[in-house]
Amino acid sequence: MSRRELDAARITDPALRDAYLRCRTLNARHGRTYFLATRLLPLERRCAVHALYGFARWADDIVDDLDRDRTPAERDVLLRRLESDLAHGLRTGGGDEPVVRAVADTAARYSIDTALFADFMASMRADLTVTDYPTYADLRAYMHGSAAVIGLQMLPVLGTVVPREEAAPHAADLGVAFQLTNFLRDVGEDLDRGRVYLPADLLAAHGVDRPLLEWSRRTGRRDPRIRAAFAAAEALTREVYRAAEPGIAMLEPRVRPCIRTAFTLYGGILDAIAEQDHDVLHRRAVVSVGRRAATAAAGAVRILAARRHTTTRAAHPAPTAGRPAPQTKGQAR
Repeated sequence: MSRRELDAARITDPALRDAYLRCRTLNARHGRTYFLATRLLPLERRCAVHALYGFARWADDIVDDLDRDRTPAERDVLLRRLESDLAHGLRTGGGDEPVVRAVADTAARYSIDTALFADFMASMRADLTVTDYPTYADLRAYMHGSAAVIGLQMLPVLGTVVPREEAAPHAADLGVAFQLTNFLRDVGEDLDRGRVYLPADLLAAHGVDRPLLEWSRRTGRRDPRIRAAFAAAEALTREVYRAAEPGIAMLEPRVRPCIRTAFTLYGGILDAIAEQDHDVLHRRAVVSVGRRAATAAAGAVRILAARRHTTTRAAHPAPTAGRPAPQTKGQAR
C-alpha cells in the first residue's frame, strides 16, 4: 500500500521514495492513533502527512528518546544540526537526513510557509531547558510552535472550501487539542523526564504542585487534589476541541473523514482518562482496539458517502444560470 501512496503522489525518485517510506515507518511505529486516521486520506495526500509527522517525530526523539545519557548541550547541538539541515533542505530540496528530504519536498509541493518550521524548532529547543509553565498563556506560547504549527502545515495538504485564513485558527486549535490530550495522558512519563506541561496555575488552583506530583508518582498513592486538577485539565482540553471542531467542515469533503476520525480518536483518549477517574500518574489511558476499529470503520463509511456525493455532483452538475437542468428519462414527462 505504501508504494501505491508514492505512485499516487507522483513521487518517482528512488532516494526520495525511500525518504518518504522512512517517514511512514516513523508514523506507523510512534503515532498509532494518528496513523490510523491517516489511512482514511486520499492516497495521493498520505505521503505528505507522513513527511510532516516523521520530521516532527525525529526532532522530538532528539529531545526525549534518542539517548537518555546525552546532556542538554549535546542535544542542543543535534537539534541545531537538524535545524541547519532543514534550512538547507527547504532552500534546495536536499538534506542529509531522509526525514528532511521528505519534508522539504512536501513543503515545496504544497507551498507550506517555511516560518512554521522555524517556530517548531524553537519549541523543540525550549524542551531542552524549560521544565514547567507558570500559566496557560505561557504553555500556549510554547504550543504554538510544538502543536499549532502542525495543524497549519497540514492545511495546504488537506485543502479547504473556504479561504485558508478562515480555517487556520481552527486547524491551530486542533493541533493544540491533540497535544493537550497527550500532555494529560503522558503526565507521569513527562514527570519522569523532569517536565510538567500542565500549567502551574491550573494545578495550584487545586492545591497541587510538582513535589506532590512526584510524591504520588514515586509512591503510587493517590490524592483527591491531583484528581481534581487533572479533571480541570480535561475540561480545558475539551474547550479547545470545541473551538477546533468547526474547522472540519471547512476542509475539502474527501479529507473530512480522516480529520473527523482523528478528532474522535483523540477525544476518546480523554474519555478513557475520565473513565479511570483521571488516574494518569500511575497508568496510561488507552483507547481499546475495538473502539479504534469502530471509529475507523465509521470514517470509512463517511469516505464512501463523500465519494458518492462527489460522483453525483460530477454526473449531475448544477444548472447554468438561465438554462434549465438536463432531464433524466424519468423526469421528462
